[in-house]
Amino acid sequence: MEVPWNFRFGIVILGDSFVGKSSLLHRFTEGTFEESRQSPLGIDFKVHNMKIEPNVLIKLLLWDTAGQERFRSICKSYMRNSVGCILMFDVSQRKSFEHVSLWHQEVLDYVKPNPMIFLLVAHKSDLAVCREVRKSEGEALAEKLNMLAYLEVSTKDYINVSEAFETLTTGIYQQFQKGEISVRDDWHGLTVGTSVKNEKTVTKKSACCNCG
Repeated sequence: MEVPWNFRFGIVILGDSFVGKSSLLHRFTEGTFEESRQSPLGIDFKVHNMKIEPNVLIKLLLWDTAGQERFRSICKSYMRNSVGCILMFDVSQRKSFEHVSLWHQEVLDYVKPNPMIFLLVAHKSDLAVCREVRKSEGEALAEKLNMLAYLEVSTKDYINVSEAFETLTTGIYQQFQKGEISVRDDWHGLTVGTSVKNEKTVTKKSACCNCG
């Protein structure tokens, strides 16, 4: 039986091939690390429930996308119905960092006018000796592209794995609460659960009843 949720967020994980997207998703949802984990052939999908407040349960629809060019058309349909994006690069592969701006612009061009909240994730932070991208560079790029935050993550050492998804989920929720993200029937990036809709309906009725 499905656990009743208050909100449902679509989140897509993007970046070049072999930056560790599948490893991050598997570590977060399954709690295990596989050194030789293969990238998905197109799309991998996971569901995860996250409670960010005592009475707020968010159902996350997590899409792990292949970075190869031949799968771009498949990935785009999942971009369109997502509200959040974990954009990843590998700290030991500078080219993957240099491609972040291209990924970011491609997503914005494709999803507009729908909103997209970005989190920049530097993966394989445990590879200190092989590092080709400084932390300060990642922070500067995230700020330049107006992303929610920048995090350095290691799935191998389990550093900031849960924090990445929690940061993005909380950021989306807060922006929705501020009215910066709207819900539409023709867009499924952010869906409001029945319990929340009913609560708002009851609140409206109570307000009308108190109008004297």
